[in-house]
Amino acid sequence: MRGIHEVVVQNNRVQYKFAIRRNLTILRGDSATGKSTLIDLIAQYVRDGENSGVVLRCDKPCIVLTSDLWEIRLSAIKDSIVFIDEDNSFAGTYEFAEKAKNSDNYYVIVMRESLPQLPYSVDEIYTLKNRTKGYGQIKRLYTSFQHIYERNSYGTFEKRPDYVIVEDSHSGYQFFRKVFEDQSIPCISAQGKSNICAEIEKTPVGSNVLIIADGAAFGPEIERTLAQRRKRNVVLFLPESFEWMILSAGLVSDSSVDRILENPADSIESGRYFSWERFFTGLLTEKTRDTYLQYNKRDLNPVYLQDKEKSAILKLLPEQL
Repeated sequence: MRGIHEVVVQNNRVQYKFAIRRNLTILRGDSATGKSTLIDLIAQYVRDGENSGVVLRCDKPCIVLTSDLWEIRLSAIKDSIVFIDEDNSFAGTYEFAEKAKNSDNYYVIVMRESLPQLPYSVDEIYTLKNRTKGYGQIKRLYTSFQHIYERNSYGTFEKRPDYVIVEDSHSGYQFFRKVFEDQSIPCISAQGKSNICAEIEKTPVGSNVLIIADGAAFGPEIERTLAQRRKRNVVLFLPESFEWMILSAGLVSDSSVDRILENPADSIESGRYFSWERFFTGLLTEKTRDTYLQYNKRDLNPVYLQDKEKSAILKLLPEQL
């Protein structure tokens, strides 16, 4: 599956309207905010159709997956939007992650806790936003998705960072290490996003710490990372990926790349790319093959550290950096 798909679910009391853009969407929030009601309404419609009193509109089938024989049921679900409520613990297992990875579905998972085995984007973590319309006794609750983590919540520096921690140890880290060490700022590789908090804790209390990580898969770590602000000024820079930065810097002259960047969801097939970062790595590798910009994820091509290329990439960093 690819593309953006709008879902409308309603009965005579409530309407949910939202769009699903990626294969993994996380819905969080307190009890009694309507998350389980959404799942229940979809289940009623799937079971009873129009006789349920529920209206469901979407260009893709919407399915509710429960713990009952979930593996067998999931193997038969194709090209659908799969909804999973938080009382289904299988959604937090590596077995589920593996089966979801090998499917062509989109998934909407209601879960209060982080799901470290799933590479979901920071941009696809939502809570429900409710508003009421109507007159007198006739009222309907209108509900939509609202981002929990807005870009303006990632923090700013009043002065330059004391430390920079980069998620990976390959080309992205090699690039930023050179950039920041030229400014005498230590740049540390976390060797994976799950190690970022441990690296933050090694820095002195009160430090200004910049985190650079792939936003396309950083969702499971963002809450723990932001919690580090209790003792340090932690600022996040979360582009989709380092490869996305290079593509967005305008270094690759290809009109198809511009079209893809304008609306990536239309080009990224969920059955092939479980996370958007992998798609952008493949795209950059393909578009630079046999050119002076030829990209290798493991070892940075030195051309990206030349003044012109480096400056184009660095323009994507927040202004204060």
